Amino acid sequence: MNPDNIRIVLLGTTHPGNIGSAARAMKTMGLSRLHLVAPLYYPDPRAQATAGHAADVLGAAHVHADLAAALHDTRLVLGLTARPRRLAAEALDARCGALQIAEASRAYPVALLFGREDSGLTNAQLSYCHGVVHIPANPAYPVLNLAAAVQIVCYELFLAGRCLEGERGEPSGSSAAPPAPMEELEGFYCHLQRIMQASGYSRHRPDALLMRRLRRLFNRARPERAELNLLRGILTAIERRLG
Repeated sequence: MNPDNIRIVLLGTTHPGNIGSAARAMKTMGLSRLHLVAPLYYPDPRAQATAGHAADVLGAAHVHADLAAALHDTRLVLGLTARPRRLAAEALDARCGALQIAEASRAYPVALLFGREDSGLTNAQLSYCHGVVHIPANPAYPVLNLAAAVQIVCYELFLAGRCLEGERGEPSGSSAAPPAPMEELEGFYCHLQRIMQASGYSRHRPDALLMRRLRRLFNRARPERAELNLLRGILTAIERRLG
């Protein structure tokens, strides 16, 4: 595992104390790459108060206006969700998700997304994810505080890292080309949507629903850069034919 390649991304955090507590949870488990997307209150002394001795992690946090900027150059993105989604990929438990993230981090940047305290990740935010992670809990009260969820996932990452350190040789699939970076995948989605609109394919279909389904398909496939270039070449040829 390469901790420098693992980003913990908090979206739209409404309470600054949760940001500080998340930084503390990360440092306890050897992680330091904290990214904040449009936090309601930050910087804030309440975040400093709850961070404790993780002030260095908090002080180095990257703040972004949107999710796309926070995911720049990442090749694997998993989102934490408290409930199944009809359009989301099959949920991994925290242990399996952590192992996937830890192994991928040995080769390229990866990210774990955590949504707002009151509503979690939206469908639009989940559309950036290659998969989702669910922390099993008491079905009668499956509610976890944001910082507690970060702590659980960071702990599982710590264990996964120790497990990988005990392995010999390279991780499975390490000879394969890495998946295309998120910004290139987003460019492909914009291109695909433009072609569908120009061809009339999406005229009588809900555009947002159609794109979420297509995002799910390609996020699951995790195409390499060369494969993505091939797909965009096909779209460009169609675009020229459409005039």
